[in-house]
Formats: sequence, structure tokens, C-alpha cells
Amino acid sequence: MGIIKVTNIKIYAYHGCLTEESKIGSNYRVDVTVKANLQPSAKSDNLPDTVDYVHINKIVKEEMQIRSKLLEHVAKRIIDRIFIEIEIADEATVAVSKINPPIGGNVEMVTIEINLKRDSF
Repeated sequence: MGIIKVTNIKIYAYHGCLTEESKIGSNYRVDVTVKANLQPSAKSDNLPDTVDYVHINKIVKEEMQIRSKLLEHVAKRIIDRIFIEIEIADEATVAVSKINPPIGGNVEMVTIEINLKRDSF
């Protein structure tokens, strides 16, 4: 088993329950960890045998552009697509962070994190 991480994907998007959030938008950070058998790619040196981090980045960018009220919903969609599109992915963790959330205080960010294994997908 191996791990591929794509860390600190920075995106501007329009998630949130407040009407203002759908108009103004916010900065977000997304971190993705995928566990998979990386032995075939370690031997073959071929991209089709591994988890392509360019593909992960594309999934994150596309799903973050679909507005959701809850960050949990966005993270679940990202994980679902990883399992659908990346066959060797056995487990995935997605953390979505809203930078400077509008919660009436000096908070750097709020983060939700979801972890799923393919067999519970």
C-alpha cells in the first residue's frame, strides 16, 4: 500500500448556507490523500499504473465549482469521483477548509475532513 497526497489546493468558490456566501464567495484549501497499491507503478514507471495527482487536482477544481451549502457535501462528491475515476484507489481522505469563515470571530479557517474506504463507498 502507498499514499499519494495533494496538499493545499487553493480555490475560490461559493459554498455556504448564507446568501452572501453564494454572491461573495470565499477562499478554500483542499487536501487529498489517496491510498492505493503503488507497487505496480514503482516497477513499471508508467503513469496509468498509479494515482495521477493531476487527475486528483482536476476533480477537486471541478467539484469545488459546484455550489453546496455544506463542505461535507463537496468533500463527499470529491471522494465519490476519486473512487469512480481512479480504479486503484482503495481509500481516500478529503479535507476542505474555508479560509476566514464568516462566523463572527477571528478564525483562520474551518475544516471538515471525510475518510472513506472503497468497500464502504
